[in-house]
Amino acid sequence: MHDAEIIAVGSEMLTPSKIDTNSLYLTGELNALGVEVRRKVVVCDDRTLLTATIAASLASMDIVILTGGLGPTEDDLTRDAVAAALGRGMTFHQDIADSIEQRFKRRGRVMPEINKRQAFVIDGAEVLPNPNGSAPGQFLTQAGKAVLLLPGPPNEMKPMFDGECLPRLRKMLPPSVLRTRFFRVTGLTESDLDQRIAPLYIKYTNPTTTILASPGDLQIHLRARCETEQEAEALLREVEAPIIQTLGQHIVSLTGEPIESVIGSMLLERSATLAVAESCTGGMVGEKLTSVAGSSAYFRGGFITYTDDLKRTLLGVPEAMLREYTAASAEVALAMAQGARAKTASTYAVSITGEAGPESSTGIPVGTVFFGFAGPNGSNAIRLTFPGDRTRVRAFATMAALDFLRRSL
Repeated sequence: MHDAEIIAVGSEMLTPSKIDTNSLYLTGELNALGVEVRRKVVVCDDRTLLTATIAASLASMDIVILTGGLGPTEDDLTRDAVAAALGRGMTFHQDIADSIEQRFKRRGRVMPEINKRQAFVIDGAEVLPNPNGSAPGQFLTQAGKAVLLLPGPPNEMKPMFDGECLPRLRKMLPPSVLRTRFFRVTGLTESDLDQRIAPLYIKYTNPTTTILASPGDLQIHLRARCETEQEAEALLREVEAPIIQTLGQHIVSLTGEPIESVIGSMLLERSATLAVAESCTGGMVGEKLTSVAGSSAYFRGGFITYTDDLKRTLLGVPEAMLREYTAASAEVALAMAQGARAKTASTYAVSITGEAGPESSTGIPVGTVFFGFAGPNGSNAIRLTFPGDRTRVRAFATMAALDFLRRSL
C-alpha cells in the first residue's frame, strides 16, 4: 500500500485570497488508484524550507507531488529544491528552450531570457510536456519512490497529471483499492455518537473511521484499503453492520445524502407536498429544503411569522393562545404547523418557534425551541433545548426541525 504527500509551492498560497484547490483534485485521483494522501503542505518561496520539506516527505512517503514553482522567475524554486533534496544535478535542455521560444513566437512575442530557467531538468527525470503552458513538468523516481513536479495553474496541472502521470503511476503501483462509506447522523452530540460506536470500530485499523461534526449534522466516514474491491467491500460491510444497528433512526443517510435531500425523496415517493412556518429561524428551514434541485415538485411554500401579529393573521394562531402560552410554546408551534398546512393545502407542514437569544422575550430560557408537525394522520409538537450563542441555536434548531420532519414522515 502506498501513501502520498502533496506540497503546494508559492508564497501567494499563504495569503488570505488564495486557496489550494489542486490538492483536492489530486487527492481524488490518487484515491482512485488506491493511494492514501497522508499529508498536504503549503510552503512559501524559500529554498531552504522547501528543500527540507521535500526531504522529510521522501523519508516517510512513497509519492511526493509538488504543484507550482516551475515558472521562470527567481522565486520559482521547485526544480532547485527537489534537485537539492535528492542530491542530483540539473541539466539544461536546448530542445525545451526552443519549444518555449516557439510558443512565444506563435503569440508574436519575444521570449525573455529568464524563461530558459524552465529548460533545466533534474538529472534522471522524465520531462512531462505542457501543451497548455510554458512550464514542463518532471517525473522521477528514487529508491522506489516517485516525485512529481507539476505546474500550479489548474488548467495546466490537471491535463498533465491525467495524461502523463497517471499512466506512469499505474505501472509502478501494486494492486490497491480504496472504498468508503459515508453516513450522516443527527439527533446526537459528537461525544454521544463516539461513545456508542467506538467499541465497534476501535478494534479495526482497516477500515479507518473518522467522525466529522457540525451543528445537528454528524458524519461517519469509513475507509477500507485492500488489494481488491471485494476485500474492501467485505471489510466495510463487517464494520458498518453493527454501527447501523446501534444507531438506528439516528442515521439519516447511508450514502452521504444530506437530510434535506432525504426528505425530498420521501415526499416524492408519496407524491406529497410540504409547507413550513418559521419564527426564530427566519427562513433557514425553507432555505435548506429549497437548496435541493427539483424541490418545487413537493415544496409549496413557507411563512416567516416573526411576530405574534403575523402568527395570528397569516397562520390563524388564536390570540388567546398567544396570550396564555406565549409564542414560544408547544401549543403555538402546533397551531402554526396546522395553519401552514391549511393555508397551502399541503400534505404536511412543519413549524418552528422559540428563543434563539441573546435575550428571551417570553421568559423561557434562551435555546429553548418548539417544533410542530401536521399531516393527514395527526399533529404533534416537541420541545428541545440547544446550547451556544444565537447563531448556533438557530443552526441546531434548523437541523432539528428537519429531523423532526424526517422522523414524522
